[in-house]
Amino acid sequence: MERFEAGTTPTSIDDTLRLLEGQDYLAGRGLATVIFLALRMKRPLFLEGEAGVGKTEIAKALSKGLDRPLIRLQCYEGLDVSSAVYEWNYPAQMLDIRLSEASGVDDRRQLQANLYDERHLIRRPVLQALAEAGETAPVFLIDELDRTDEAFEAFLLEVLSDFQVTIPELGTIRAAEPPIVVITSNRTREIHDALKRRCLYHWVDYPQAEQELAILRRKVPQASETLSRQVVAYVQRLRAIDLFKNPGIAETIDWATALTELDRMALDPETITDTLGTLLKYQDDIARIGGGEGARILSDVKAELLAAG
Repeated sequence: MERFEAGTTPTSIDDTLRLLEGQDYLAGRGLATVIFLALRMKRPLFLEGEAGVGKTEIAKALSKGLDRPLIRLQCYEGLDVSSAVYEWNYPAQMLDIRLSEASGVDDRRQLQANLYDERHLIRRPVLQALAEAGETAPVFLIDELDRTDEAFEAFLLEVLSDFQVTIPELGTIRAAEPPIVVITSNRTREIHDALKRRCLYHWVDYPQAEQELAILRRKVPQASETLSRQVVAYVQRLRAIDLFKNPGIAETIDWATALTELDRMALDPETITDTLGTLLKYQDDIARIGGGEGARILSDVKAELLAAG
């Protein structure tokens, strides 16, 4: 595939595929289509999917491929405006008041103007994304929105509708150029329809075996072909089992990397048991696969790969 020139804007779906591939992100055509449309229509991109399937990496790939800064808002329970948008630098304000008083300034209006000067404004990710675009608007990643509460989600409606925020002491601040907004959710709760309507939507699923093998060849090139095929086949089978948390592509990459660090050229039952902590993150899952179940899966994987030639 022809290489995409970094820093330019894709003019087609194929361009978008090349942009992502240039950053070692192998996407399907459906995902590339919705990314292309989000860029052309200047609409936020809402990505849902299980943890570890590569949603956050999409924003990182766009940032590098388009040569734009990445501003990330990591969401969590209790996130509020002061942490996400802005707050005033209280110590600097108090110092400014004392200096003004010491110099003989007693005009209340002038003191208030100095108090709420932009010099004292601490810009958090939302305000940075809107007001610090520079020559090109940044990629603004709102990561794991489902971890916040509905009040913060409602606040984002103004940001996503008009790309602006209102600061009572300064007024409304609008983006000169709308940022490229990527919102991710692990779907631990449903996001309100009012927010989703402002976005283009895509469900990021676990990759099929062929795509996952291609990703592994890119991300862990030092792994042998035999090991890569066995790892992918093994992980694909694990996802068909009723585990508490299925391994994502991030865990597949971590596991393959760990195995190469141990100089393994192929899987064996003992190595699987010893390294399951890089692939599975819950003890119940590790205990289940670390026993006879894991050896049985490996036997099936080897038989499957042998039959496939």
